[in-house]
Amino acid sequence: MQKTRSDTAARTVAAYAAPAADQPLGPTTIERRALGDHDVRIDIAYCGICHSDIHTARGEWGPTPYPVVPGHEIAGVVEAVGPGVTKFAVGDRVGVGCMVDSCRECDACRAGEEQYCERGMVGTYAARGRDGRLTDGGYSAGIVVDENYVCSIPAGIGLDVAAPLLCAGITLFSPLRHWNAGPGKRVAVIGLGGLGHMGVKLAHAMGAEVTVLSQSLKKLEDGLRLGADHYYATSDPETFTTLRNSFDLILNTVSANLDMSKYLGLLAIDGTLVELGLPEQPIEVQAGSLTRNRRSFAGSMIGGIAQTQEMLDFCAEHGVGSEIEVIAADQINEAYERVIASDVRYRFVIDAATLG
Repeated sequence: MQKTRSDTAARTVAAYAAPAADQPLGPTTIERRALGDHDVRIDIAYCGICHSDIHTARGEWGPTPYPVVPGHEIAGVVEAVGPGVTKFAVGDRVGVGCMVDSCRECDACRAGEEQYCERGMVGTYAARGRDGRLTDGGYSAGIVVDENYVCSIPAGIGLDVAAPLLCAGITLFSPLRHWNAGPGKRVAVIGLGGLGHMGVKLAHAMGAEVTVLSQSLKKLEDGLRLGADHYYATSDPETFTTLRNSFDLILNTVSANLDMSKYLGLLAIDGTLVELGLPEQPIEVQAGSLTRNRRSFAGSMIGGIAQTQEMLDFCAEHGVGSEIEVIAADQINEAYERVIASDVRYRFVIDAATLG
């Protein structure tokens, strides 16, 4: 494919950024780098809002390099490619998730587990790239990413519902695959939010018996519609008696500090509870909760690029997408408040065409 200078030169695009921890996000412009040999320029169509975006924008996870353009649930179309690109062509539907680079040399990277890069993966935003520049995320009209960190979005799934799969989807898919969820497996999902609803959908599509463990029964109808076989309120003490020793796998998607000993008690022999949320305080676990039934307490975060592609293909094959509410860019600050108040079912997605 022949390219002109205008195809490969650096470009300025519209974006939304947080100027400081205590200030709302607002419109701005950012420069995207010129295309390198293996770079793909993506015209962003949609970007999901993840709770991680809010934590970062508000400086809740440590020092943040302001101004910061959040967004790591990116779906769009290839606008241009570098001369060495072999995986994508102009017009392809693509997605970018939580990372845009890694060292590519450590054991984790060579194993296709780039998310666990021993030198640290390069986050899609608020991270330092190989070129020394800070990365800007998907609350923008376009982005340039190395082809090795871009995934193909199959034609069978809309770009809007695909966007949250690049974080929320892979965050649940990865542990479900790792701990072999499928027919004959009893899986519980703690919390029915942006992450939890994807866990229910994916576990159901894999053929597992799925139970939702939620604070109340207010989302019972939704949970059953999304694929849950059972739904219990954890505010009811009887739940922990009724379900004792019941599950092979429990996925905790909430970031609150829960009484883990109670939840570990729900695991069957050799069962595993996987922590996906990131509570602000250390998690306390009683040793006896683990030694009984030879239980395991584990953690997981997103997935590698190959597994992310596997997840997207699986979702297209099984008709799985995120439940979304599409918003305009000028609604981002309102959406942040609604996420904090759990007033979304189940993921906000920004229409990038509204960025200006």
